[in-house]
Amino acid sequence: MTRIVSIGAGPAAVMLLERFIAHHTRDAPDRKFEYHLVDPYEPGGGRIWRRTQSPLLKLNSMREDVTMYTDDSSIIDGPVVPGPTLAEWVSAVRAGEIARPDWSDAILDAEIDDPDDRAFPTRRLGNAYLTWVYRDALRRARPEVAVQWHEDLAVAVEPSTIDETFTVRLASGATLHADIVVHALGHNGSAPSPESVHLADFAARHDLSYVAPAFTADVDLDWVPAEEPVIVRGMGLAAVDLTVLLTEGRGGRFVEQGDGSLRYLPSGREPQLHLGSRRGVPYRSKITSRTVGDPVALEYLDHAGRDRLLRSPHPVDFTRDVWPLIANEMLTGYYRELFTGHPDRVAADWEWFAPRLRRILDEPDGHRSHELAALTRIAVPAIDDRLDLEAFDRPLTVPGPGHSAHARVQAHIAQDLRQRTRSEHSATQALFLTLLRCHMAVSDIPLDRWNEHSRVHTLPRAWHTYFSYVASGPPGDRLRELLALSEAGIVHFLGGDVRLESAEDLRRFIATGTALTDAGPRSTRVRARALIDAWLPAAQATGSDNPLIRQLLATEQIRELPGSGTVMVERGRIAGADRQFAVGPFTSEIQAGAFTRPGINALPLRRADGLARELLHATSMIESAVNLTAPSATLGDR
Repeated sequence: MTRIVSIGAGPAAVMLLERFIAHHTRDAPDRKFEYHLVDPYEPGGGRIWRRTQSPLLKLNSMREDVTMYTDDSSIIDGPVVPGPTLAEWVSAVRAGEIARPDWSDAILDAEIDDPDDRAFPTRRLGNAYLTWVYRDALRRARPEVAVQWHEDLAVAVEPSTIDETFTVRLASGATLHADIVVHALGHNGSAPSPESVHLADFAARHDLSYVAPAFTADVDLDWVPAEEPVIVRGMGLAAVDLTVLLTEGRGGRFVEQGDGSLRYLPSGREPQLHLGSRRGVPYRSKITSRTVGDPVALEYLDHAGRDRLLRSPHPVDFTRDVWPLIANEMLTGYYRELFTGHPDRVAADWEWFAPRLRRILDEPDGHRSHELAALTRIAVPAIDDRLDLEAFDRPLTVPGPGHSAHARVQAHIAQDLRQRTRSEHSATQALFLTLLRCHMAVSDIPLDRWNEHSRVHTLPRAWHTYFSYVASGPPGDRLRELLALSEAGIVHFLGGDVRLESAEDLRRFIATGTALTDAGPRSTRVRARALIDAWLPAAQATGSDNPLIRQLLATEQIRELPGSGTVMVERGRIAGADRQFAVGPFTSEIQAGAFTRPGINALPLRRADGLARELLHATSMIESAVNLTAPSATLGDR
């Protein structure tokens, strides 16, 4: 009997369990295992996707774009075992083919009864699906795999001094013995940064309020005063959730208008939210249009392109070697869809435009050249249909409509919604799908082939942030709500390149943002007694608030990738460890997400399948070693 302990039972751990069961059923059905899951939260959703959170909070993926199962697109070593997407699961529940969650209430029932597969589900509905996936995995397991959940927190892993087993110590005082340990710890908090310590100290001295980076659903917001100004740094998903909880969560309502816009009816309990960030705009909204032109395909980062990169005798540098290829892919994917899907919006056909585009992009820095701008001016009449990657990344650095930073951001959000929700702008969907394939291609480059700066800085920070900005934004309705809140005088946009001052003489936080408008550069400045840093804490081992990670570091069972704060892993195996594995944001691997889209040979599923194979191989080695060291039978015993 081999004992596996998975510390963590969120989506990554459950996806791994499903893949392990699939491998076991096919390849080693007679071998016996104990598979333990340790997590204070029920398996499936874990802490982030737990059901005990506001029903106002949503996933940023449509139902039809969420799955935990392999499908015909999956190129993996393990067996493909299909299962329902979230949309298919909801449909089956609605039809009575799958039982409703035993905790379902009127709010969840109404969501299940909504037949729109392109709706953005609440996190509570996501939890119901993820919990069902866990139980479905148990139903598919053979009797030889005994799975048990421990509603507890792991605080230490202690290697045996006698053999190669481990003792896993739990917060309750209980212990588990393991032959293999998998660390699936999810996104943990971290110790405050030096800046956060300074801001908290400043706030304490002057009777102000400051919230350091945290998980929005975990933060107590009752203290935030109504009608008072609050500076919010950050405009990603955490800031969007914060805005929801401090407006609709305080009793305000959105009313649909005849022109398709929203009007916000305040409750009077809302604070005045002043939002700003480096870019100064929200993440790009999730796209709801569908492509109608030629299929999306990579031309620069396909298998041949990656092979050329890997044949180089020099380590791969992201900025020098890979970003130009990604930029070329984005431009090609976008314009291919525009020209082949919407010929009425262009002044030439794709056969004329494509070779000219390719010739320009094959030149150094072709993706930002004057030649490219000239070509698109000729062939793409509407400015709204042209793609300028630098303006796309930093929209407030180019002129736009409005006479203030606030108005400039409002105009940007309106443009983003127009381009990412209407069928005539499906080129933005092709752009998203192209970038998604680029992300998968980048992730397929072995970590040891990157140079140190790319591994430590560019991949986990600049590239991850850019990908999130383009591909992991909020549902479009959230941006419609932001516009309504801004028109109601509840939300105020500061602009980009936000600078923060902690003014000792004024005893206030002061934030200043900027934007370039058609009327020239504009700055916005605001004073407030409250400051909220609305982004997630760094997902790293160094300074983690997880007691287990701190213990593993202190006992040198894990090592950090120098300069990054993340744990070094190789194909899921912790560097230098034969029987400890890790998956998740605190590892050195390029992150793949909690769940994934169907039909794209998804990276999370491929990674989980590969790790499941490694686990089964490791258990085989353990059993072989046990058999070799077992006492041989003597002649007298025969």
